[in-house]
Amino acid sequence: MAIDGGNQHLAADSVPFARSYQLEALEKALKGNTIVFLETGTGKTLIAIMLLRSYAHLLRKPSPFVAVFLVPKVVLVTQQGEAIATHTDLKVGMYYGELGVDYWDVATWKHEKDEHEVLVMTPAILLAALRHKFFSLEQIKVLIFDECHNARGKDPYAVIMKEFYHRQLGVNVLQLPRIFGMTASPIKAKDSSSAATYWKQISELENLMNSKVFTCESESVLAQYVSFSTPKLKIYNHVDVPCVNVECIANDLKRSIKKHELSLERSNILSSVAKSAKKRLSKLCSTFLFCLDELGVWLAIKAAETLSCEETNVFSWVKLDVSGEKVVRDFSLDALKLFYDFVPSGPQGSNRYDMKAKLNSGYVTSKVICLVDTLLEYREMKDLRCIVFVERIITAIVIRDLLNELLPEVNGWKTEYTAGNTSQLQSQSRKEQNKIVTEFRKGTVNIIIATSMLEEGLDVQSCNLVIRFDPCVTVCSFIQSRGRARMQNSDFVLMVKSGDTVTLNRVNNYLASGDIMRKECLSHATLPCESIGSNLHSEEYYEVETTGAIVTLSSSVTLLYFYCSRLPSDCYYKPYPRFAVDKELEICTLHLPKSCPIQYITVQGNTKILKQLACLEACRKLHQVGALTDNLVPDIVGEEADAEEFGYKPAYVNEQVQYCPPELVSYHGNESKRLYYCYLIELQQNFNYTVQPQDIVLAFRRRLESDVETLNFDLDVDRGKLIVRVKYIGRTTLNSEQVLLCQTFQRTVFKHLFHNNFYKLQEDQGLSYTRSDSVAFDYLLLPAQGSRQNILIDWNCINSVLFRNNSSFDIHIGCSSPKGPGHLVHTKNGLVCTCVLENSLVYTPHNGFTYCITGTLGGLHGNSYLSLKDGENVTYKEYYEKRHGIKLLFENETLLNGRRIFTVQNCLQRCRNQKTKEISNTLCELPPELCSIIMSPISISTFYSFSFIPSVVHWIESLLLATNLKRMYKDHCMQNVDIPTITVLEAITTKKCQEKLHLESLETLGDSFLKYTAGQQVFKIYQKEHEGLLSIKKEKIISNATLCKLGCDRKIPGFIRSEPFDPKTWIIPGDNSANHGLEEELLSSRKVYVKGSRMLKSKVIADVVEALIGAFLSTGGELAALSFMAWLGIKVDFESVPYTRPFPVDPEAHINVRYVESLLNYKFRDASYLVEALTHGSYMLPEIPRCYQRLEFLGDSVLDYVITVHLYHKYPGLSPGLLTDLRSASVNNDCYAQSAVKAGLHKHILHASQELHRHIIETVCNSEEQSLASTFGWESDITFPKVLGDVIESLAGAIFVDSGYNKEIVFQSIRPLLEPMITPETLRLHPVRELTELCQKKHFTLNEPVVFRENGVSFVEVEVEANGIVHKKSCSASDRNTAKRLACKAVLKSLKESIQGL
Repeated sequence: MAIDGGNQHLAADSVPFARSYQLEALEKALKGNTIVFLETGTGKTLIAIMLLRSYAHLLRKPSPFVAVFLVPKVVLVTQQGEAIATHTDLKVGMYYGELGVDYWDVATWKHEKDEHEVLVMTPAILLAALRHKFFSLEQIKVLIFDECHNARGKDPYAVIMKEFYHRQLGVNVLQLPRIFGMTASPIKAKDSSSAATYWKQISELENLMNSKVFTCESESVLAQYVSFSTPKLKIYNHVDVPCVNVECIANDLKRSIKKHELSLERSNILSSVAKSAKKRLSKLCSTFLFCLDELGVWLAIKAAETLSCEETNVFSWVKLDVSGEKVVRDFSLDALKLFYDFVPSGPQGSNRYDMKAKLNSGYVTSKVICLVDTLLEYREMKDLRCIVFVERIITAIVIRDLLNELLPEVNGWKTEYTAGNTSQLQSQSRKEQNKIVTEFRKGTVNIIIATSMLEEGLDVQSCNLVIRFDPCVTVCSFIQSRGRARMQNSDFVLMVKSGDTVTLNRVNNYLASGDIMRKECLSHATLPCESIGSNLHSEEYYEVETTGAIVTLSSSVTLLYFYCSRLPSDCYYKPYPRFAVDKELEICTLHLPKSCPIQYITVQGNTKILKQLACLEACRKLHQVGALTDNLVPDIVGEEADAEEFGYKPAYVNEQVQYCPPELVSYHGNESKRLYYCYLIELQQNFNYTVQPQDIVLAFRRRLESDVETLNFDLDVDRGKLIVRVKYIGRTTLNSEQVLLCQTFQRTVFKHLFHNNFYKLQEDQGLSYTRSDSVAFDYLLLPAQGSRQNILIDWNCINSVLFRNNSSFDIHIGCSSPKGPGHLVHTKNGLVCTCVLENSLVYTPHNGFTYCITGTLGGLHGNSYLSLKDGENVTYKEYYEKRHGIKLLFENETLLNGRRIFTVQNCLQRCRNQKTKEISNTLCELPPELCSIIMSPISISTFYSFSFIPSVVHWIESLLLATNLKRMYKDHCMQNVDIPTITVLEAITTKKCQEKLHLESLETLGDSFLKYTAGQQVFKIYQKEHEGLLSIKKEKIISNATLCKLGCDRKIPGFIRSEPFDPKTWIIPGDNSANHGLEEELLSSRKVYVKGSRMLKSKVIADVVEALIGAFLSTGGELAALSFMAWLGIKVDFESVPYTRPFPVDPEAHINVRYVESLLNYKFRDASYLVEALTHGSYMLPEIPRCYQRLEFLGDSVLDYVITVHLYHKYPGLSPGLLTDLRSASVNNDCYAQSAVKAGLHKHILHASQELHRHIIETVCNSEEQSLASTFGWESDITFPKVLGDVIESLAGAIFVDSGYNKEIVFQSIRPLLEPMITPETLRLHPVRELTELCQKKHFTLNEPVVFRENGVSFVEVEVEANGIVHKKSCSASDRNTAKRLACKAVLKSLKESIQGL
């Protein structure tokens, strides 16, 4: 027996509550490989946990070693994993098939081993990982086998030991793991009274596990700690069901089967489906006869009721079509009727609790009555927890139904059943099983009717009664089911038919078996294990030299079928290997699917293993050509794992920086003079308004790029369009005092516009707005005067900011009237002339509001009357005293005309609601004595114009960002390609910004070009790979993860505009800029500044990258787009690569070449492309070894691209969303399929699928009833076979390759088939989307669609409540999506008919 050399000095790490026999077992396990043989419930798992604790120091990371804990059933993975995590500090990983481990690669398993120290899994997972060399035994320090008695024959436990452990046993003993097995019975066989027979089986287990069995001397040792249930025999007298009834029903069932088999033969369904349906009919019949004979008519009725329900997946190993399902369901209903005929009043017609009457009538058998009587004997038991073990799942289902009818009204007991999720009848999910067991533990479920799945390992400590309805088949089954009763004074009831001496003898042997096995184990404890040799010595295998991965003769079949299952397929064809065996010559020819690089394998040998030999040879050849990786997994599995991993390292972080263009930023130094480059912002409104805008001078510290020096754009303001023109007008030099004055002016103006409240502004007083040697927003926004041919800065207006600092308020500039009582008025500032007030900004201290004063209101004073909203007339003096508690002292002074200051809004946002009326409190009559002058002279036009400036500057800032991104690309680009800045801006502006210009059109264009180039690239490079691999390789190039990673590498996220402009976040230049956190960043030797961060989803970045590709494509052509892609890191070679024809073929022998060429208006140079393009995967002729899938893959991207480009250039003025909708409606499989039918191409497809033929004929017939010219794509009510659309794409791919990759020729050939093409006028949105958007727009209530299936047909009900009226429509189709589309279409029609204007 092997002992790990590194483990010789291990110290036991036990737990305080461990029992003496557990500690003894732990000592044995630390010294050598051990199998612990103890009864269920004695704590074997705790011994394993203490063993893991003892090894913990060798397992803790960064150790390369792990421990593996194997369990025979998925349901035990979580149970044992949680137990280990509870009692150790080790990191535990739990693995089962539903996690997708079949598709994991070596990197994924390495990650799991690096992250975890104990791995709990089913043995099949470890076996596969060892075979593929994802694991090696040298990496495992402890290997634990739960329920190790399963290690026999071809069980994964046995195969792991034979193929791997014993193979290395004689080579490298010191590196083998410690083996620890656990079992309640070391043998898994039928009973035997011979001790020698027991020892033979025990010794075989010891030798296989290379371990010695540890056990206690007797059950009495364990009884000190553990309660054992008391075995009780329950003898029942068998009473035969009246034979005439059984025989009559059996004969009637057989006649019914013949009737339904005949209907299958007459129906137009596949022979394979009919064969499966007949098989299911036979199994159903045997199931009903079993229930009738073993359980009685009553329970046979329950079986028929269960199996005739639509929701019941009768036998889950095969899926039938609609016709097959209906035949099987109809047979179950016929059986139900037959059973009811023998119970005229139905089983409920008599007293349901009179079981004796039902026995005499033959409704139930004596065995069922015995079970019910036994349960009723425990009716006084408090908190009953009973498990009833049955052999067949149908028994569990119908007894559950029976007991739930009888027992709740007797004592309130609830019954459930459990069955393994691999069962072929009514399989339960692991979640459902766990829920039932949890409810059982809590007591909400009292009785579980269980198959053998509850025998092994599942911990249900509250169980106090176990009943064996069907006898135990093996000793192990007896011991384990007995051990389920864990509670003290629990019973183990064995039901035995009276006179069944065989079963009685077997039970007696079972009862004695425990002592015999213990005695044999103890008496042979000193004997060493014998070598069994390596199983690989007697079985042929193939081993990969580089990795050590192996495939054996027995495992090759599974591997080959797994490989074929990952090849491209559709609903009409599933790729699988076909065998042709010549027994006389002992030759087997293995035919592989068309998408496989090897077409056939021929081997010779023993006829018993010929198929296995062929599969092993196929695996060998597939590895040699690269179709199986060095880990012997299908190449597509490796590619999928790589694709999933690619682009996510390091993981994408949603928080991304936001750049600010350097043109807006500079250092605040101590220069005495500064040079500014001036641009005139001309504002012109196309609507009538009392206030006219004035021009503004925008001064930068550096000159802008030529294509942004002259700008023209519109703003959407409240009353209409505001036309903005920007042009360069020259440079100017300002001294430091002038700069400071200008900054103070613009800061003051903007703060009043943003706050509209004088008191809020007081909070900012005293702040230091600039700081030497700091980075700040440094540009000026100044009022202009003079004509547009002779622009001057309005310094008089700028000086208005100094008004409050002047000691005298009687300064007049341009006032022609002498001072006098009529021109001087009292203000909060003192006596001032009205000319100072007429163009000023004031605030009223009583409410803090600010107003622009536009003049005086002649004839109005404090004693003039004011009409209030309620109709009352009061004087202004009375109003202010009553409303504000202010007494006017100078009531005869003329009132001032005040206007509330303007608000700053986002004028870039599309679809703004235009206002037609002024706000009610906009204009106001103000007594001069209540006003405090803030700025003077400054006109209302200045404030009006400055209210638009944040939107204007934000637009210019965005253009400058686009300029910097374009400049960054140019620094690395050798091509002289100049892309308009406005196009780059469009590409970096997301739809979320809610502006007229956004990326959707360019993204659509870039997406199609990216798919076109990547698809062409992988098609040319990987000429022998199938379509599935090509798709994954293309996806690696164009996936959102890849594009996001490449975009981040090029710092593109910082340039993206992802949110609507919010004026509140706009930074006023010179406003405490040093505190805005501008940080310098170098991008390809150019500076930009980081002004903050925001959250960006990875898809947004990918969309922008696609849009940028579209921007370069739309303005610079394909070479410009390829250049930009190369800068990103997407290398695509457009040079023609010779396409090697894989086979010689006579095209005319298979298709009418000339006729198809006439349809396509194209003559093929090599017509074998045409044959390939029209060959479906089901067409298995050896002379045509390829199907259309590769050409379809290529043609899909080519057609998508040429149609998108056609739409983009034909309709240049389309809104971005409309182009996307046009593309979606034009480029889809239904549209192509309809074109194929119109052209008659379906007649030329080479296939061998009955189902495809039936579907095509059905589609053609339905199409003839509709006007195909008036419908397209999703407008049609027909469900098209995908193959028809695929053929259009494969023909496009064939023409593309044959023409030397000329996409224009492809479009010329395919376009006539697609006519009439969809236009903006004929476009119809997808009904689902149209209904959703309509409900959102009109605020209708759209309920969740109701979906159900009946007889294989999908029904979808869609309901909308609009204006109090419910519009509900239900439609059916073969698939759910089509049914939903038709239902939405019907609801839309109903809405449009009932509501005008929709």
